[in-house]
Amino acid sequence: MELKLDIFQTMALVTVVFYLGTYLRKKVRFLSKYCIPAPVVGGLLFALVMLFLKVTNLATIVIDTTLQNLFMTTFFASVGFTASFKILKNGGIKVAMFLGIAVLLVISQDIVGATLAKVFNLNPLLGLCTGSISMIGGHGTAGSFGPLLEELGVNGATTVSFASATFGLVMGSFIGGFVAKNLIENYKLKTPKESKDHSIPLSDFHEDNQAVLCHHKLMNGSAYLFFAMGLGSIISKFIQDTGLTFPSYIGAMIAAAIIRNVCDIRKLEIEEKEIEVIGNISLSYFLCIALMGLKLWELFDLALPLIVMLLAQSVLMAIFAYFITFRVMGKDYDASVFASASCGFGMGATPNAVANMDALSAKFGFAPIPYFVVPIVGALFVDFVNSAVITLFINILR
Repeated sequence: MELKLDIFQTMALVTVVFYLGTYLRKKVRFLSKYCIPAPVVGGLLFALVMLFLKVTNLATIVIDTTLQNLFMTTFFASVGFTASFKILKNGGIKVAMFLGIAVLLVISQDIVGATLAKVFNLNPLLGLCTGSISMIGGHGTAGSFGPLLEELGVNGATTVSFASATFGLVMGSFIGGFVAKNLIENYKLKTPKESKDHSIPLSDFHEDNQAVLCHHKLMNGSAYLFFAMGLGSIISKFIQDTGLTFPSYIGAMIAAAIIRNVCDIRKLEIEEKEIEVIGNISLSYFLCIALMGLKLWELFDLALPLIVMLLAQSVLMAIFAYFITFRVMGKDYDASVFASASCGFGMGATPNAVANMDALSAKFGFAPIPYFVVPIVGALFVDFVNSAVITLFINILR
């Protein structure tokens, strides 16, 4: 039996799946501890149900994915509005150093992924799905590049990307604590026993349930996003005419970044909070739709290679954080916090990095510089770098 849902029925189901994930995330400590997003929890659960129905030949549910691309582009446009060179400049040398480390990590993850794919006689582009697409990119980048790679003939790219991103969320937290603890003990680092400022800062990724809703600001934020997406579609078409392969959202990101920096130069305020909220809502719906459409049965034949490639990425992350991040960032307590944070967003997302830092701060003391630098690099700039590097690898390997 095949059940086809129209766009309205699909969005109603997506909403139910999202709130199911929200409920489970609150009830299951494991999910909240490792910062597994609600859309991922609900979407994966739905995909598992679809796997059961597929294996048992009971039924097939076909959802309408018309809005998936809209939500994806809206989210990445909102990311583009965060790419302020003024913020990067004001962040100082530590921001530039940590961003440089992130660039090296992105390249390393893609080299490892593509190389191991060749070892298993797989398409090297599939290896990128276990590289920076899913690791430092997370579910958002996985959901955008997975379908792009499938259009290039890489079967199962989306499923592998999402599976790898989910693995990374959990392992990033495990590795982060392990690396930091060993650095502190092995190097006998001096740690603040208590934070001088006992209030560890809340990052922009903590939920705000008391924001004031303003129609004027929300409308302006929406207008900025739609204008950036419209201008971005022209930029994307121009880029695609070069014959190179780029994700569809790249134009919107570039347009948004241009608008943001022009506004900075002209000293014009933009509705950053409203743009962020609209982007986060779009990301939730985008992830739900993308994960609900996963074909988990495509992982059966890739089980062993996938496990080996993901374990290799875990080892890479641990070694990279221990020997490179720690040394470059100063070989002190702050550097150990940076190392732990890099594991969080290097295999998961910036909220995981903040969670890793929170855990260390609670035990060893507060480190103010990492709390300032990591969200700037992890949330504002690394997506641009990652998209550029992935695109470069795709055009080299295809």
